[in-house]
Amino acid sequence: MKLDVDVLRYLSKDDFRVLTAVEMGMRNHEIVPAELVERIAGLRHGGTYKVLRNLLKHKLVHHDSSKYDGFRLTYLGYDFLAIKTLVNRGVFAAVGRQIGVGKESDIFEVATEDGTVLAMKLHRLGSNYNWLYLSRLAALKEYAFMKALGGHGFPVPAAVDCNRHCVVMSLVKGYPLVQIKQLQNPDEVFETIIGLVVRLAEHGLIHCDFNEFNLMIDDDEKVTMIDFPQMVSVSHRNAKMYFDRDVECIFKFFSKRFNISYQEDRDEEDGVEYDSEENGRPSFLSIEKSAGFLDKELAASGFTKRIKMR
Repeated sequence: MKLDVDVLRYLSKDDFRVLTAVEMGMRNHEIVPAELVERIAGLRHGGTYKVLRNLLKHKLVHHDSSKYDGFRLTYLGYDFLAIKTLVNRGVFAAVGRQIGVGKESDIFEVATEDGTVLAMKLHRLGSNYNWLYLSRLAALKEYAFMKALGGHGFPVPAAVDCNRHCVVMSLVKGYPLVQIKQLQNPDEVFETIIGLVVRLAEHGLIHCDFNEFNLMIDDDEKVTMIDFPQMVSVSHRNAKMYFDRDVECIFKFFSKRFNISYQEDRDEEDGVEYDSEENGRPSFLSIEKSAGFLDKELAASGFTKRIKMR
């Protein structure tokens, strides 16, 4: 999605006041009645409708008159609310080029006042009435996991801030593993990645989407994990299935791309410190897991049981 932040400079306080009013109305309405927007915004002399016309022009809200005269936020309008808040907090001062596009997110470079370049990820989940809630929930989960994992020494981007559906993090240098055609030490990288899957389980978590698209490799072949809002606990009823699937994704990719085959009798000096099943894969059942170990830390970050169950 194109993000024209130049428009942001020309939006007034009243523009953001009405945009926020539409957002507040969407807590209880799929389409917010125009009268409710006007009441929440509280502008004098019918100023709300003039502002709404300006927001419509810039595609920050959508007008719907099929059932009644009403409005809803667009993704761009939600982007602007999040960016405005983060700029006001001093998290960053400028938005740069787009550096990533996914099925459910867009990623941009942003710069702080001192020129430090960070990454801004805008979650975009769904297009039905609850897209706003789902996108915000995904951002909250990713930010919480990123902080918890980083605090326990996992190679993840540094979590900087989060607002609405937007997560700001340190910029990871390197390339997605899926784009890498050659490695100097493919065996070492393979062992590192499989070791991360095992370490996550030892800390009570299963990634659930551990593959070549969610791993970054830099020029020194250092691995960084990205994109993990879908993690579940090792106590989840399908934890073993998710763990085995994550492991199998990595085995298949390295076998196909780098011609690595895992032998049952690999030497111990290869660095594998976990028990294996007969097929050479790490065994979920033999891993010493700490169920709930990171759940407590996530709960301290505002991660409620209700959110974790959804």
